[in-house]
Amino acid sequence: MCSGANLPDKLVLISLASRGKNTLSMATTANNTVKTAATKRSTTAKKAAATRQRKAAQAAAPAAPKTPVERVTEYAEKAVLVPVGAALVARDTLVSSVEEIVTTYTSRDKAEKDLKARQRKLDANLRKFERRGTTARNRAVREVKRAQTKVERELRQRRNETVRIVKRNSREAERQVKATGRDMQDGAESIVNRVASIA
Repeated sequence: MCSGANLPDKLVLISLASRGKNTLSMATTANNTVKTAATKRSTTAKKAAATRQRKAAQAAAPAAPKTPVERVTEYAEKAVLVPVGAALVARDTLVSSVEEIVTTYTSRDKAEKDLKARQRKLDANLRKFERRGTTARNRAVREVKRAQTKVERELRQRRNETVRIVKRNSREAERQVKATGRDMQDGAESIVNRVASIA
């Protein structure tokens, strides 16, 4: 009896076999291609699992103390490998950028589409900057008005306080002048009365 996994393959082979010899060889080739791809995926998965397992074992194992020579060798390797790796990454970035530019600008339609997209993005950024500037301006205007109102309020309060003090002092001065005038008049009258009583 056929297994469930191989049943579709066998059905394809049977149907193709009925069409002729060439079709059968094509089906066999297609079937082998599918099996080869599956084998490659399985092998790749097994290798990845083995690598993960080996790395986990290395991470779990205590590190043996390194000799000074081993440490110097490790640092020397890093000193060489880091710039090489950086150069390769920069090269890959440059190559991908050039490929992107080439694919973007190979035809007029693509170039126009990219130009329109960049124009839309620029317009969107300009609108965003304008909104941000408007918000900042409005906030600054509000703060200036608030500060102006506060200063005007303080000036009014000080002016009103000064006016009250001046009025109070002038009333007090008038009172004192009147009291002094009454005292002088009373004193003058008493002097006149004394002089009249003596004469």
